[in-house]
Amino acid sequence: MYQDEITEKIIGAAYKVSNTLVCGFLEKVYENALYIEIKKSGLSVTKQHALQVFYDDEVVGDYFVDLYVQNEIIVELKTVSMLTEIHQAQLMNYLIACNKKCGLILNFGKPRIEIKRMINGY
Repeated sequence: MYQDEITEKIIGAAYKVSNTLVCGFLEKVYENALYIEIKKSGLSVTKQHALQVFYDDEVVGDYFVDLYVQNEIIVELKTVSMLTEIHQAQLMNYLIACNKKCGLILNFGKPRIEIKRMINGY
């Protein structure tokens, strides 16, 4: 399955969660609900999955992904009033450090879900 197809399913699941729960809950509530919706869509997903962080081709630690889909897509959840460049830089750093290509930031902190898709150009 291609990354675009995977992210499309994740985003569809995120909209369903957002429309059902609206805003106002803690991040963990959205993580658990989105996990259920992604599983229902037929994708493999894990919560708080450890990915190795590399420096100079050596493992220097672990980073725990909010959701990790199809062993390919990092999904970071937020419940903030507005996404900032810091959130985007954080995801890009995770993509680079974990040597992954694609990630999503999903912000459930507003009445309308905010979505950012990011690509690591390696």
